Amino acid sequence: MLTEADLPDDVDALRALVLEQARKLEKTDAEVDRLRAIIEAFQRHRFGRSSEQLDDDQLQLALEDVETALGCAEAAVDASAGRQRSERPRKTNRGSLPSHLQRIEQVVDVADKACPCCGGALHQIGEDVSERLDVVPTTFRVLVTRRPRYGCRSCESAIVQAPAPARIVEGGIPTEALIAQVLVSKYADHLPLYRQAQIYARQGIELDRSTLADWVGRAAWYLRPLRDHVLERLRRSERLFADETTAPVLDPGRGRTKTGQIWAYACDDRPSGGEDPPMVAYVYAADRKAERPDAHLGDFTGILQVDGYGGYAALARRRGHVSLAFCWAHVRRKFYELADSSPVATEVLHRIAALYAIEDEVRGSPAEHRRAARDARSRIIVDDLHQYLEARNQQVSAKSKLGEAIRYALTRWDGLARYLDDGRIDLDNNTVERSIRPLALNRKNALFAGSDEGGDNWAVIATLIENCKLSTINPHAWLTETLTKLANG
Repeated sequence: MLTEADLPDDVDALRALVLEQARKLEKTDAEVDRLRAIIEAFQRHRFGRSSEQLDDDQLQLALEDVETALGCAEAAVDASAGRQRSERPRKTNRGSLPSHLQRIEQVVDVADKACPCCGGALHQIGEDVSERLDVVPTTFRVLVTRRPRYGCRSCESAIVQAPAPARIVEGGIPTEALIAQVLVSKYADHLPLYRQAQIYARQGIELDRSTLADWVGRAAWYLRPLRDHVLERLRRSERLFADETTAPVLDPGRGRTKTGQIWAYACDDRPSGGEDPPMVAYVYAADRKAERPDAHLGDFTGILQVDGYGGYAALARRRGHVSLAFCWAHVRRKFYELADSSPVATEVLHRIAALYAIEDEVRGSPAEHRRAARDARSRIIVDDLHQYLEARNQQVSAKSKLGEAIRYALTRWDGLARYLDDGRIDLDNNTVERSIRPLALNRKNALFAGSDEGGDNWAVIATLIENCKLSTINPHAWLTETLTKLANG
């Protein structure tokens, strides 16, 4: 939102600024209208002919993403128009539970403290103590904000009152902590908004799914620059992992889903002795075209650790300053599928296992130590394996599964062998694949996103929550604090 200090003194510059703001507002208003049209189309699906109807669960999931995108767009409209704001993995506990939990003690005592033998007074000689984990269901509370107004008896014209606290949802009822709870439940715990609404209703809190979606959309609008900042930090890394996964998106005009993509970019230097924290950023795209990673990576230069997708090879050809390091785990999977019926596949798997055994020994060591160990022990295995595959490639049918697996490895050999000369490179792409798994879980529960915008909001919020998890930070606490700071500018 523009402030008085942002306005130029020059009349022409001021006119240009006003025109630019008007264009932005017009574009955002058009986006709001488009999203409202999508919601109306979904409603027609719900009440239309039976052949056009969607399953009710699917409809709820689709609507929440579109309404989230609508909330995000409306937050942009508010900002462009200058509207003022009134002012963890399961742990086993055997008798020892976390010390920070509140202890509620109860004493189970004998009714009669007279000795059952002689009738004398009993005295305590010890006790048995046990602890059990109890739970109080989610407790809602109401924060009442009072702002006294003051007047002056002398002049009676001045009224003094503290400004209202800033909020993410202006005029709404949620605190930033409640919005954070909704975000974590949806994107970390994979609980769709309509199910959250059902949970709240059990405690007498009636909140529509569309209301929750509006909160999520407005939060996504505030949080998007932070995701973009994480992505920019990743672009400045010397080495990145990249991968992508499908994100089915409902296409109301065609009455079915289309296949979007969520791209993941990650860095983790801990296996090579680095001290920087691991990071990941997700970016949604409507397709899997080769130009997508090119656009996402900006001016990135360095090593890109990837699978065999051809789009990365095209990117490396266009950019001379990007080197590809391919994933040995993908090579191993190709042969693993054939191991029961092919002695060649079994032999390849044994040799790849020897490479992984060496990596297990040097994981966490400085990069130069890893390079030296690989040069001394791994290089001869890699070179022998290359010769073995070259020989077998001449003996097996090109159309067989084994022939395809061999060609997959041989055509990417330079990228597979690159790790031998650089101790920073990992043997596989598993770092980013681990970051993809939470998205797959959310996809399994949500079935699909309701729109391209919903997919993008998914990527924004998932980025921040996953980075909290990577750094063992409580995502609810972090989001609560961050949203509060963002609301206050």
